[in-house]
Amino acid sequence: MELSQETLTRFFLWSTILHGGILILWTGFLTFAPGLTYQTQKRWFPGTREEFARFMYGFLGLYKLLFLTFSVVPYVVLQIMGNR
Repeated sequence: MELSQETLTRFFLWSTILHGGILILWTGFLTFAPGLTYQTQKRWFPGTREEFARFMYGFLGLYKLLFLTFSVVPYVVLQIMGNR
């Protein structure tokens, strides 16, 4: 099986869509339902609500950085390369 530029572009497109959806969903839960998020996760996170929020927002920032680096940037680069 040959790994063409078109195949890679489609892969990174779907990776961007999937991970972008996860990021939006996660951000939505932390923004609009922080109490529900804490209540459902507190048995796995033995800290206070403030510690939980700090941890979640830190992890969300890391996820966003990894999402941009490993999904969005490769997709944009492949799109630019394909238009030349």
